[in-house]
Amino acid sequence: MSALHQKTWTRGGLHLRDVTFEVPFDHFGQGAAKSAAASLAAPAEAHPTGPKNIEIFARITATEADSTQPYLVFLQGGPGVEAPRPTTPVGQSTWLTRALEDFQVVMLDQRGTGKSSPIGSVDGHITGLEGVGDAPADIAEALGRYRADSIVEDAEILRQVLGIDTWSLLGQSFGGFTALRYVSAHSESLHEVYFTGGLPAIGTAPATVYSTTWQTMKRKSEQFYRAFPGDRDKLARLVDLAEADGGIALPGGARATTERLRLLGHFLGASDGPEKLHYLLDLDPASAAFRHDLAAALPFSGRNPLYAVVHESCWADGAVTDWAARRAMPADVQADPTLLAGEHAGPESLVEDPELAPFAEVAQLVAQHEWPRLYDAQALRASTVRGAAAVYFEDAYVPPEYSLATAELLDGVKPWVTNEYEHNGLRADGYRVLDRLIALARE
Repeated sequence: MSALHQKTWTRGGLHLRDVTFEVPFDHFGQGAAKSAAASLAAPAEAHPTGPKNIEIFARITATEADSTQPYLVFLQGGPGVEAPRPTTPVGQSTWLTRALEDFQVVMLDQRGTGKSSPIGSVDGHITGLEGVGDAPADIAEALGRYRADSIVEDAEILRQVLGIDTWSLLGQSFGGFTALRYVSAHSESLHEVYFTGGLPAIGTAPATVYSTTWQTMKRKSEQFYRAFPGDRDKLARLVDLAEADGGIALPGGARATTERLRLLGHFLGASDGPEKLHYLLDLDPASAAFRHDLAAALPFSGRNPLYAVVHESCWADGAVTDWAARRAMPADVQADPTLLAGEHAGPESLVEDPELAPFAEVAQLVAQHEWPRLYDAQALRASTVRGAAAVYFEDAYVPPEYSLATAELLDGVKPWVTNEYEHNGLRADGYRVLDRLIALARE
């Protein structure tokens, strides 16, 4: 069993315990990334061509030093983004404030992010994959071990070394996908499970899901332009600038071409996003403020490279993605660059950003990867784990029709369908959202 290293500290009434532990780089053995059966098997020896073990970090937050409250693991959205860092909760109406009333909260940095053997690029070189090799094919194969199935096995090791019989989960967006995998593979380890905008489609081709999200983004784009009538012309002028100059120059040497500008539609997936997009478009395109704010607004960047490189894999429940979002783009959207995209990853982000450029060839290989199944429908039906799921009626990223179909497999998980929130409901009104889910699960 992995050794656990701990450090405790306090801040603003919160008692924090930082833990690090080692896990196998490859939980499933050689060839698991190509085998559906192996993806549901027990952990095996590490893959011989990669590192034997990697280090994982988690921060456990409680309101008392020797808390005996049960544990709730927060699974962050993404993929490829670390857990949030808790701040003093005085006066805050956040999901963490509500969670700490009933739980100790485990903030897990998913492998490859934050302080869990992070993957990135520095000075043009990929970092965090020592022992894998420099060949793009080797790196692409290694990234097959950074999906929800591996994250779940990492969490299971932490549960065991902490000596916990069962714990609960809160999964936001991709974190919900990971939570569903947890239910599928280790339901016996779970007491309760909560999903916020994170019940994925099961056994559905990624391009089919993206076809649905494109229709949602078309509708949200038109709603945005009705709310801010002059902004369609402003965006069209930005597209003209990008087309004329081979992309709008951004700080750090990146460029924003037409398809990267289209990604500004990700703002429309959040409750406060339309206003933020409007304020961005209101800036002078020639100003430094605009260039910096545009760079910060684009969703795929070198800060979290896995978010771009393996993004589509989170939808691949036994499939090759092959840039599914781009293949699913409707003809009318392709013809009109003012119709915006959400989390529709494409290869342009990886060639137009110097920090992502080292991953460009790797991402092309990842797009051709045959991903294993993530979910076992029979196991989901057999699960007795109780919980609740917030399904957002206007979700730009996780179509509610697929979420409700998946919820039908989970007898103990009660769906709450609402149009009060967008995909960011947990961030926008977290105390109320989580409180509603806890009450629903425990009725």
